[in-house]
Amino acid sequence: MKNTFAIAIILAVVAACQSNTADEQQSSQAAEHQHHSEVQQESKPEATEQKKPLSPHTSAMAMVGDAHIHIDYSSPRVRNRVIFGGLVAMDEVWVSGAHKATWLETNKALRIAGKTLPAGKYALFTIPGQEQWTVIFNKRWDQHGKDEYIEGEDVFRFKVQPEILEQPQEELTYEVNKKSETEGTISLAWEKKKISFHFEVVQ
Repeated sequence: MKNTFAIAIILAVVAACQSNTADEQQSSQAAEHQHHSEVQQESKPEATEQKKPLSPHTSAMAMVGDAHIHIDYSSPRVRNRVIFGGLVAMDEVWVSGAHKATWLETNKALRIAGKTLPAGKYALFTIPGQEQWTVIFNKRWDQHGKDEYIEGEDVFRFKVQPEILEQPQEELTYEVNKKSETEGTISLAWEKKKISFHFEVVQ
């Protein structure tokens, strides 16, 4: 009888130990799962931030009468750098943006600086200078950087005088502004410089 009672006690003790061990394992697994979830949640914003482009792709466009003018470009930021005369060399051809060359498309011919730009799609290059900038429309709109630029493929060039901005412009920004049903302006602003030029829709 005593032996039977002793065996019953031993079995009860063993069962209790197994139950405690199972509870501890479940608690440990739950804690590990919670920690893993927290790590994933904390890492998501950082991963998203790392993927954010430094020069986001964007565009500017407007309807001027029957003309639809569309400018497609990448918009780099200043990020505490010297831009003109630093990152962007003076008196050299520039893609007027980042990565691929900026391009302009128009469904109507435009009169710019006394010259006619036929309806079509063109690369828009510039040559920044201290006193004057050169604006270039090039036949081959799909170019990467200025490495593929060929002067012989220019449609035409013209000069503009840059403005000094009172407030620095962090991101490179193009604008197409309608002035009337047949006229408008195109502008580029970045850091402390801005250029703009007038156009007229050829009827």
